[in-house]
Order: sequence, then C-alpha cells, then structure tokens
Amino acid sequence: MDLLALADFTLVARHGGVGRAARAAGRPKATLSRRVAELEAALDLRLFERGARALRLTEEGRALYERTAALLTELDETAAAVAAGGRSPRGRLRVSAPLLFAQTAMGRLAAGFALAHPEVRLEVTSEDRAVDMIEEGYDLVIRVDPAPDAALVGRPFLRDRLVVVAAPGVAPPASGERAPAVVRGAVGEGAEWRLRPGGVAVSVAVAPVLGLSSLVMVRDAALAGVGAARLPISLVARDLAAGRLALWGELDAAPIQLWALYPTRRLLSARVAAFLDHLRAAFPTGSAEELAAFLVD
Repeated sequence: MDLLALADFTLVARHGGVGRAARAAGRPKATLSRRVAELEAALDLRLFERGARALRLTEEGRALYERTAALLTELDETAAAVAAGGRSPRGRLRVSAPLLFAQTAMGRLAAGFALAHPEVRLEVTSEDRAVDMIEEGYDLVIRVDPAPDAALVGRPFLRDRLVVVAAPGVAPPASGERAPAVVRGAVGEGAEWRLRPGGVAVSVAVAPVLGLSSLVMVRDAALAGVGAARLPISLVARDLAAGRLALWGELDAAPIQLWALYPTRRLLSARVAAFLDHLRAAFPTGSAEELAAFLVD
C-alpha cells in the first residue's frame, strides 16, 4: 500500500473534502484527488461517496480512516522526535474544553503552556457538546463526567462540588413555600433540591424564575438577588468568602469530575503529554479548593 496515498486519503477525510484539504495543506487539488483514486484502485474499494458539493466517507472508508489516522500521526511525531534528537513538544495541539472551565481557567492555563512550550501552536475551543475527536481533529478534550468511550483514554484531573447559594437578602423558603431560583437552561416547573447542610439531607423547594445558558450568567443573576442557584463551589468561593452570597448547603450528589481524554495510542503525543503535565502541575491535588484558589489568584 502506498503510504503517501494513505496519508493524502487521511488528510481529505479529516477535512471533509478535497478542496478544504488542499487549502489547509497548501497542496494541489488534482494531486490529492489522484492519490485518493489510486488508493481506491489499489484496495479495490470505494472510500468516498462523491456528491455534487461534498465527499462522504463510505463504511469502508470510515473504518480505514479510524484505524490509520492515529497511526499516521504517531509516525509523523516519531519521525519529528527522531529528527530533533528527542521528544520535544512541537507542532499543532487542538484542545476542546467545556464552556465554564474555558471561561474561568483556560486562558491562564493556555498562556502558561504557550510560554513554557513556544514550539507548540495551541488552539483551544470551548463548547459543552461531546466533540468527536477523530472526525474533528482534536488531540485532547476536557469533559465533565464523560460517559465511557472505548476509543478514548484519560484520567480525572479536577473534582468540584455543587452547592446552593443565594444573595443574603434571599431567604430559604419556609415550609410549604418555594424559593425563586435561577437555573441553567429552560425554566421548568417547581423542583426539589436535596441538600446536606451539616451532613443531614434536607429538601429545599424552589420555583425557577430565570433560565440562562451559562453558569457564569447564573452566578451573576444570583448575585443580583434574583433567586437561589446551584453552582460549583469553585465558581462562588470568592463570593461566599466576601459575603456577597450565602451558602444554603452542599447538593446531595456525587462530586463533579473533569477528565482529560485523548485517543487510545501506543505512543502518546509529546504535545499531549506536555499538556497533561501542565494540568497536573496546575492542579496537583485536583480538589475543588485548589481550583477555587487558582481562579482567585
């Protein structure tokens, strides 16, 4: 099998079309089209369905891409490491992070990493959806309590806890009443939040009055006195210490975990390894208090 043709097929598959792949790599479209056609002929398989405006991987093409993309990346990184005389991090590193963590911590983390590794071109995008690492070309993703995924490996590097807070002027509801609440997402019907103040579980009745799309917005609305809110302790620790928010109690739920995940590979990318080391150095214990201190400093 022609390794160059396989590499060009992977390039086209990653970018979803010959034109986009040609622009990204600075290669002629005709060369990429010819290489892909040669690979299809050698394998006696159709790897792409060719529409009027776009290419779509066939089932066989998708299987080939999923098996070869990581292997070709390993080959490139190994060759670069050998040429450089070691595994010095260099090249492009694409990271996806959840919105709250990106808004509160990733700017500072990314700046520190860029200063420590000037030969790495770090790109960070923030979104809460579970991105497809292979299809979208990410090297590492940070996810909150991710579902098991056989294609990814990783570990939790941070833990956080959910608490219910409100401005000092908003009192917990009396028996039979509901407190106004600010929620993330759509405003639904009344709900019961189970708390464990002092280690004893109790229920607090709330009536959502305001729905917002980000936890930073929810915190700001709670500070303004609109109602109670469920928020990570790391996000509100400074407000609690200053008396701007009052703690109603910790949510009776398992801690939140942030995981750093990457594709299963025999050889871990030097760039990914360096970024994982950077996360470990920033959060050596991985506690909620450590994250809160990081955000305050």
